[in-house]
Amino acid sequence: MIANNRLAVNLPGLNMKNPVMNSSGSVYFGIEDKGFGIEKTGALVTKTVTMTPRAGNPQPWIIETPSGILNSVGLANPGIEKVISDILPAIHKKYCDDMPVMVSIAGETVQEYVELARRLTHSGFVTAIEVNLSCPNVDRGGMAFGVDAQTASEVIAALRQATHLPLYAKLSPNVTDIKPIVKALETAGADGIVLINTVMGMSFDLAKRQARLARGIGGMSGKSIHPIAVRFVYEAAQTVNIPIIGVGGIASVADALELMMAGASAIQVGGALTQKPEAMLEIIDAMTEALDKYEFTDVRAVTNTFRK
Repeated sequence: MIANNRLAVNLPGLNMKNPVMNSSGSVYFGIEDKGFGIEKTGALVTKTVTMTPRAGNPQPWIIETPSGILNSVGLANPGIEKVISDILPAIHKKYCDDMPVMVSIAGETVQEYVELARRLTHSGFVTAIEVNLSCPNVDRGGMAFGVDAQTASEVIAALRQATHLPLYAKLSPNVTDIKPIVKALETAGADGIVLINTVMGMSFDLAKRQARLARGIGGMSGKSIHPIAVRFVYEAAQTVNIPIIGVGGIASVADALELMMAGASAIQVGGALTQKPEAMLEIIDAMTEALDKYEFTDVRAVTNTFRK
């Protein structure tokens, strides 16, 4: 793919040929070719990795609703040892040095986050770390850290001492006010913010009188959460000076540019890939024409151009 300077975005640890990447978990580790076209995107974001292997929550993990998709996967992953020994080398072999790789991590203690970051730093295969402070599908860990400014900043401050790799804090929309949280993370040393993770929700089977997800509560993704993502990205962009990666309900180039206009410097696509694996490719292909339509010189000029 010939580089298009109008689409290139350079963020800490993420020198991307375009601002489009997958969200964590949506392509697993990006090794298998399932039509996502990852090699044409700006960066690869891995499945969230934990210290030990996790089988995930009881199934069903994913259900469709009229408003979008509810998932309760529960951070299923093979654990950090296998990721470093097998998966990261396979990613490097597949994409060589052409693809920035951001590994998502989640811990149940600050020390677990630190140990994960140290191991990934020493692996030599990682260009940035996404710190999952927001997953609603586990009973401990991310959710407890991400909803409070002090505890969230403690994680980032400890990670900042443990690694030179850029740190992107992924946050939950399930909070009253995102502004003090993002400000605390910026002060603690985060290089960027990722907004938003899924919105907590439930769905019931009327005949069985039971929750449709085995765990009951899950994370909502899809078009219905896009306006929520726009609001959170906008509020964060008015609060911090570090880059924001926007995610939530992106299914078209218009959705992507809307989040960028709200303040994002790049975007992640997740739920749309379950319905249309080529969704990222379609957004990338449509972006130059969209820049012309809305009279932007390049994609970097879109960020934070909302007019009050």
